[in-house]
Amino acid sequence: MAVATKSEKIQRLAELTAVSETSTGASLWREAFRRLKSSKMAIVGAVIIVLFVLVAVVGPFLAPYSPSAQTWRNEVFPNQGKFVGARDGNWFGLDHLGRDLFSRMLVGARQTLLVGIVATLIGLVAGFLIGIVSGAAATLGGDTGRRVDSVIMRFIDMMLALPSLLLAVSIAAVMGQSLTTVMIAVGVVQVPVFARLLRGSMLAQGNADYVLAAQSLGVRKRRIVLSQILPNSLSPVIVQATLSLATAIIEAAALSYLGLGNPDPAIPEWGVMLAQAQRFFSYAPAMAVYPAVGIIITALGFTLLGEAMREALDPKLRG
Repeated sequence: MAVATKSEKIQRLAELTAVSETSTGASLWREAFRRLKSSKMAIVGAVIIVLFVLVAVVGPFLAPYSPSAQTWRNEVFPNQGKFVGARDGNWFGLDHLGRDLFSRMLVGARQTLLVGIVATLIGLVAGFLIGIVSGAAATLGGDTGRRVDSVIMRFIDMMLALPSLLLAVSIAAVMGQSLTTVMIAVGVVQVPVFARLLRGSMLAQGNADYVLAAQSLGVRKRRIVLSQILPNSLSPVIVQATLSLATAIIEAAALSYLGLGNPDPAIPEWGVMLAQAQRFFSYAPAMAVYPAVGIIITALGFTLLGEAMREALDPKLRG
């Protein structure tokens, strides 16, 4: 039932591009953009994302101290439960090794953004290639193409049937502990979503008038797919990429929390910081609160913008 629900949501998003013209004659995507500009949810999400990206880009240059420098090591005694909270010069306090938490949060934002973007790109590129092969085979491949599409989709359905976090943990455990492992594991989890979404979108476009007209004129199937069907099938993929960024950040943080992230403690990343703070939560809860809040707000920003884009594209949800 869970697999069916996930697949139905993906299929619904894919079908949003089936109609290329609205009653006013404007493109669906253009009208969706106009609705986005007046959507409070989209504006809030966009503001959060812009602030997060700015912090990730310029944060390392604004950090007052080195994120790995144990400058105040003699002021904290984690074994005795003695920590230093927020004060002048250390706005967020110190961690268990005497490092400035504010500096580590600023630098860690870049690592968190890097993991989210790379993981999403891995899922997007691999899913795009699988989706275009499957979609082209099902749309214009005849009986042989439909059999190829059926085989590919059964494999994709098997991946969708597995809980995403469980699949990511399994991949990361096999590959070993590293930041690269986290990005690959989270990216692989996104592959079936993008593949099924693009395939469904191409199927929705397959019976459009412009496709039938191109076929009647004798245009080659490859050209129809690459120059006609594919460009008109990308809108829901863009929406899903925004939503997947939020999922990637949360799942990467979860893997780091489970001890499968970057083993180098000198390189701050919000998920790793959250895992390190677990042992000292009773004495210094702020060590866990700061990275947790950062992860939640960032994921919320991408989710708000993605959901606003989805609603703007969905004719059933128009106001």
